[in-house]
Amino acid sequence: MSGDSARYRANAVKLPRRKFLCLFATAAVLPVAGRPASAQAYPSRPVRIMVGFAAGGAFDITARLIAQWLSERLAQPFIVENRPGAGTNLATEAVVRAPPDGYTLVLGGAVNAVNATLYEKLKFDFITDIAPVAGIIRFPNLMEVNPAFPAKTVPEFIAYAKANPGKIAFASTSTGSTQHLSGELFKMMTGVNMVHVPYRGAAPALTDLISGQVQVMFGPLPPSIELIRTGKLRALAMTTTARSEALPDIPTVGEFVPGYEASGWNGIGAPKNTPAAIIDKLNTEINAALADPDIKARLADLGGTTLSSSPREYGKLVADETEKWAKVVRFSGAKPD
Repeated sequence: MSGDSARYRANAVKLPRRKFLCLFATAAVLPVAGRPASAQAYPSRPVRIMVGFAAGGAFDITARLIAQWLSERLAQPFIVENRPGAGTNLATEAVVRAPPDGYTLVLGGAVNAVNATLYEKLKFDFITDIAPVAGIIRFPNLMEVNPAFPAKTVPEFIAYAKANPGKIAFASTSTGSTQHLSGELFKMMTGVNMVHVPYRGAAPALTDLISGQVQVMFGPLPPSIELIRTGKLRALAMTTTARSEALPDIPTVGEFVPGYEASGWNGIGAPKNTPAAIIDKLNTEINAALADPDIKARLADLGGTTLSSSPREYGKLVADETEKWAKVVRFSGAKPD
């Protein structure tokens, strides 16, 4: 009887121990298998990239280049969805309200940094409601004048403007655009007095600049290059910190006005609380695209330079630009159209 009792007690100890070890192994394996599984499985269905402008412009082309790359690399469709309106705020708000699962992204840009101050009552905060994923491209603007304008350099322009306050009209593609605020930043940093004349797009603004209806424009580079090369317009300076490879002989504004920098840029964002593993995966693939010679060449055709960055670096860019343009918007008194 005592032997049977001993064997019973031994079995009673072994059985629970076996079960415990089995349960422990299962509990240990499942979380480990489950955590990477979600990252590895992403994306398992189509992903939308929301764009706040109509098809055909630089914003849209940039989005489609990246979407095509991501589709090929991640074996799921990345679909560009154009939702123009309210200065890109409609597209951004759609992403802010989307589930934070990586299946709805936004192509943001300098316009979002401007809108944070330009619009008094936004339903979101771009910095806190959109998780930064990766920067893509930076676009320079070009300070250009009618060939009949007497100034041939930035210092000559500043001197002429100060001698003729309020008599120079500067064109922009729209109120609150980076082209508009490039001019306002120039006014703020140099103390010149110019009159802003907003247009609806680059084409009509450039047409009036060529005809002499306005005297200067801080315009987008791509539609201006050929006009500069053919002598229909005169380039004074680039607005970025570095000279453009497309026009290497043209100096930057910052070479004459220390600290001046104004440019457009694009990057990808996701709803806040999107898992870090998904953001990191997208960041890795986007940076791989920006290192690809074909992608770099196609972005260069848009007049831009690649903006490779980590999520943290892209987030810092958004925050810094938001603070910078807030000062310029307040200085200019700009209001949305």
